[in-house]
Amino acid sequence: MAQSHTVEGPIAGADDKTISFESGKFAGQAGGAVTVRLDDTVVLVTATASKGVRDGIDFFPLTVDIEERMYAAGRIPGSFFRREGKASDNAVLTCRLIDRPIRPAFPDDFRNEVHVVGTVLGTDMNTPYDVLAINGASAALVVSDIPFAGPIGAVRIGWSTDGEWIPFPTYEEAEGCTFELVVAGRETSDGSDIAIMMVEAGGTEGANDRYVDGAPKVTEAVLASGLDAAKAWIRQSIELQLELLEKLGGAKPTMSYPAQIDYSDEIYAAVNELGADRLAASQTISDKTERQATEAALRDEIRGRSVGPVRRRARSRQADQVGRAFGDQGRRAQPHRERRCPHRRSWHRRAASHLRRGGPAAQGARLGPVPAW
Repeated sequence: MAQSHTVEGPIAGADDKTISFESGKFAGQAGGAVTVRLDDTVVLVTATASKGVRDGIDFFPLTVDIEERMYAAGRIPGSFFRREGKASDNAVLTCRLIDRPIRPAFPDDFRNEVHVVGTVLGTDMNTPYDVLAINGASAALVVSDIPFAGPIGAVRIGWSTDGEWIPFPTYEEAEGCTFELVVAGRETSDGSDIAIMMVEAGGTEGANDRYVDGAPKVTEAVLASGLDAAKAWIRQSIELQLELLEKLGGAKPTMSYPAQIDYSDEIYAAVNELGADRLAASQTISDKTERQATEAALRDEIRGRSVGPVRRRARSRQADQVGRAFGDQGRRAQPHRERRCPHRRSWHRRAASHLRRGGPAAQGARLGPVPAW
């Protein structure tokens, strides 16, 4: 039977909370498996990668799943519905929270399928499991042989009505907060700082009523202080993951994998030489239909001139590389949105006026520049 190894430590600033990582007890056949615990909420996270690459794949097939089970809360399905239902909205959002910080930490030329699964083994109905799952996913990847530039730490902090940031707030503590941040990051190459990789922010329910009662407002300075404060708890999670890795005997040899490229340097240079100026000019066309038609015509022309007389399969592969190089060139050639779409500025004014009158904001609408913290 495999030996189980556990590391744990109290959360700084909240001595009544202890986070722990355990490996070697469950899912021995997975590439990496780690159990994360905070109070009585326990999440098992496994990470597994395929040994080969699907032919012709041009993206990184990372899949993240969260399995919520009723037995985690001490309940057994019965009566008419005797099976577990589909993934809840909270589970889907947790999958996205995990995906966003870990996806950029894989090598650019890595195309093997990777499956990260988080299973909620137990919950005290007072501690959210989503941030635990992020830390567990990082730890599972670190102890596996999958190429991963980790570890990554994550923390949720809440801005209380007393003007303090609370780490890993419980549901009860969150009710007394007006704002929450979920921050994930990893150490810089020299280990002197924490590079923030993902930020999720939002006000809590009833925050306006607390502001009316005199609670401190959340300003840009407060958010900046929150990001700085989160680094200490992120570093603590990273140190615990490294301690667990050391107890397990150190890092495993990285699995061998066939390196994949989107396009060669020669093809990118050829696309740049043949159509960079014309592509940049096409991005100034404000009409979307006309702009897309111009891009399609230019793409077909460059493909025809760049792909030489080679075998049919190689020709198709080379044409795909030209298309991807063209797409990257197009993204780099896009000028400022207000130059490309001169009517965007008036749209900003109309949307801002609409919000001042109390109208709802459209999802994804950006009404101004993001402040640089």
